[in-house]
Amino acid sequence: MRLSPAAASACALAAATALNLPFGTLYAFSVLLAPIEARIGAGRAETSFVFALATITLTAGMNLAPRLYRAAPPPLLALGCGAVSATGLALAAAARDLTLFALGYSVLFGLGAGVGFILVQQGVNQTVRTRSGLANGYVVSLYPLGAMIGAPLLAWAAARWGLAAALAGLAATAFAGCALAAGLLAAAAIRMHDASAATPEGENARWQWPLLLRLAAVFFLAAAAGLLVLGQAAGIVRAYGGETALAVGATTFITGAIAAARVGGGWLCDRFPVPRVAVGANLWALCGALALAAWPGPVLAVPVLAMIGMGYGFVSGLTAAAIAQYWHRNAFGRIASRLYIAWCAAALSLPVLAGWLYDRTGGYGTAVLIAGLLNAAGALIAAGLPSRRTSAANA
Repeated sequence: MRLSPAAASACALAAATALNLPFGTLYAFSVLLAPIEARIGAGRAETSFVFALATITLTAGMNLAPRLYRAAPPPLLALGCGAVSATGLALAAAARDLTLFALGYSVLFGLGAGVGFILVQQGVNQTVRTRSGLANGYVVSLYPLGAMIGAPLLAWAAARWGLAAALAGLAATAFAGCALAAGLLAAAAIRMHDASAATPEGENARWQWPLLLRLAAVFFLAAAAGLLVLGQAAGIVRAYGGETALAVGATTFITGAIAAARVGGGWLCDRFPVPRVAVGANLWALCGALALAAWPGPVLAVPVLAMIGMGYGFVSGLTAAAIAQYWHRNAFGRIASRLYIAWCAAALSLPVLAGWLYDRTGGYGTAVLIAGLLNAAGALIAAGLPSRRTSAANA
């Protein structure tokens, strides 16, 4: 018996939750740095390479997904993502050298996560017809939520039973989440392409690329600033004089704030024009950067870094919502996968530069000012985004 549209939407959202939460532990990689370095004898540069490679393969998987979900049934593809990722984590658990660890964690785990992320996003957008902004904001919030849940669990498991056991447990969890997602996608009978509502592939091609590039620029600028905070919050708080306990608490608080902002960014786009939300998000983050530059200190650093991270969170949520507004739902996965190339570039830009600057200056003041400049540029570019749906999106 075919499910009602509301039940199918609920299944799609539940599938996204089950699949993405375990993969969100990619954002919690920093808690494994010390155990990884001790096990494989690597330095911080090598472990940084592992995470950078994971972001690249994650993005590659996202761009591969639209080809795969048009060729294979969604439940089978979800199971495949779980099998590939679990195999990668098992290899990483057994690894005693950098090459095997990077192959397992960065290549296989990252690839499965990327394909799965776009798969469930496409499924949600094929079923949700109302409050699509809120739905998309929720889906993109699952990665930081997964990191919030996974970070303390991984750290505890690695300390109690060792890195191999922690990664083996994550492998089992990731496969179980993908298997549950496969069952939910099968129950909802979600089709990744709605042929009855299809529009010509080349319709409005003249405006698609300029719009895509503008939205990608806004996403890149906010993400570069936000990923600086997401990846180095504890180090930044300590650099401003905070104690270790404050730094650890700040990391958890900021990750939660980013997750909430992602939901909020999508929700706001259901009520206000996309450019207004995007400009406001960037200005909010800019105010945070300016406040920390004017009054540096450990106590103010925590809420201010949360503001910068929330700016990125709002833009991440509104970007997913904007795709649903500007493009036809059949094209959601294809457009989203291209936009996440900007996210990958952002992860390799300011966060890396900030580490280089810290090694030379002993602080993050310059990096925070650069983040503010990026948000200012993002606000200017976002002002030129369309306020309304296009004819292609309404088809």
